[in-house]
Amino acid sequence: MMRTMIVTTFGLGFMRPASGTWGSLPPAGIAWAMLLLGVGWPAIEITMLVICALSCVGCVLYGTWAEERFNKKDPSEVVIDETAGMCIPLLGLTQAHAELAEGGFWRVSLVVGSAFVLFRIADIFKPPPANQLQKLPGGWGVLVDDLVAGVYAAIAMQLGLRLLF
Repeated sequence: MMRTMIVTTFGLGFMRPASGTWGSLPPAGIAWAMLLLGVGWPAIEITMLVICALSCVGCVLYGTWAEERFNKKDPSEVVIDETAGMCIPLLGLTQAHAELAEGGFWRVSLVVGSAFVLFRIADIFKPPPANQLQKLPGGWGVLVDDLVAGVYAAIAMQLGLRLLF
C-alpha cells in the first residue's frame, strides 16, 4: 500500500485524464504558494530539491516493483517521475522571487504556469535523448526521461525569463 502511494504521488497517478499532469501539480502548487506568500528563495530552492530528491529515490527504489504491479513498462499510474521532473524548471526561478512577488498573483501564476506547461510539453513529446532513456532498466527508465524533460523545460524557462523580464 505504501509503495503504491509513493509511486502514484499519493494517488494522483490514478486521476484521469492525463495522470502525468496530475503528478506534476504538487511541486508547481507548492512553489506557487510559497512565492505568493513571500517565502525567501533559498527555502523554495531547498523545498524543490528535497521534493525532487525524495521523488527520485522513491522512483528508483520502487520503479521495478511498480512495473510488475501494473504489468507495464513505465505505467501511467506511476507519476512520481513527473513529480521529480517538475521540480527542475522551478529551480532557479525563485532567485527573482522578489520581482515575481511584486508582480503579484498574475505574474507568479504566469511564471509557474509557464514552467508547468513547458515541462508537460517536454514530457509528452520527449525530444531526444529523453525518449531513448526510457529503455533504461526499472526505476531508472521510468525516472530519467522525466528529469531530462525537466532540464529542457528549465532551459526554455530561463531563456523566456531573460527575454521577458
